[in-house]
Amino acid sequence: MPSANRGMTRRYGIDTSILVRLLTGDPPEIFERCVAGLGELAEEGCEVFASNQVIGEAYVAVQHHYGVSKVEARSGLADVLRSGLVGPRRGRRVLAALGEGSGAGLLDRLIAMEYEDEGLTTLTLDERMARLPETTLLA
Repeated sequence: MPSANRGMTRRYGIDTSILVRLLTGDPPEIFERCVAGLGELAEEGCEVFASNQVIGEAYVAVQHHYGVSKVEARSGLADVLRSGLVGPRRGRRVLAALGEGSGAGLLDRLIAMEYEDEGLTTLTLDERMARLPETTLLA
């Protein structure tokens, strides 16, 4: 590691395969490997994040491959992202989006959040999504 990085907190981003393992615990041996590896990084003072894309992919994957309901998927994701092993890259707003059960869907919320963070207004044809901040219905 270059000397310019000494003293800086090491930061990592996980991919969907890790988040799905943390969410499902399946298969158990890989789940344990993920928990142990992320736990070591946490003990070293590293920060580990999941992007909105990874969160959205995991949300869809556990519904499709594990038969988990949307409510269970959102609840499980919130639990994992509050665990201390990995946090949402976009912070508390993601946790708030996971708690929303009506209106725009989770993926719509994550998409709009990503654009808003980039200073962009989201264009949509979805009337429920158009009610989100910085989101406009395309005429």
